[in-house]
Amino acid sequence: MNKRRNTIRFSSISYLTIIAFLILSAGCSSGPTKVESDLGIKGAPDWVNEGTSTLKTKDGRLFHGVGSAPAMDDLSFQTSMADNRARAEIARILTSYMEVVSRDYVATQSAQEEGYTQANASREINNVSKINLSGARIIGHWKDKKSGVIYAISELDMQHVKKTLSQVSEMNEGLKGYFNEHGDNIFDRISEGGSN
Repeated sequence: MNKRRNTIRFSSISYLTIIAFLILSAGCSSGPTKVESDLGIKGAPDWVNEGTSTLKTKDGRLFHGVGSAPAMDDLSFQTSMADNRARAEIARILTSYMEVVSRDYVATQSAQEEGYTQANASREINNVSKINLSGARIIGHWKDKKSGVIYAISELDMQHVKKTLSQVSEMNEGLKGYFNEHGDNIFDRISEGGSN
């Protein structure tokens, strides 16, 4: 019985390991890898320690995604992995942001009158997030000399998001109008740590 239990435990662990590996592999192109805030890595740029964020600066409203890749022999592949993970972080926070916008819109009288639901919004958000990622650009790298980990930071400007949304024909006009009118305020509320 003990032998069978060990076999089952090993099979479960092996199965979970394979799933984790597949998720991490997929993370190179689409799955987010969140970098914890306040990592406290000595000598690292602020953006490494702060992690993924939304921020309002003199340059505008920005989505910053931070990703990392563990030390490996192939520097080019490692850097590419960090870049892809940084872009995946942009996708994650852009999707979260758009979910807040759509949730607020669904609660409005006009959305309720037209029968617009969160399910409708979710479909549109997925498409919009993919389209907007084309505007995310890598703006920096940093390598931790101790661990060999490479960090990458990507940036997506709110102006690019607005421009893209204005050109999306499949998006609900009410949601689009609501975004144009309230999107900046919602962004500011989120970036200041307000409730979403």
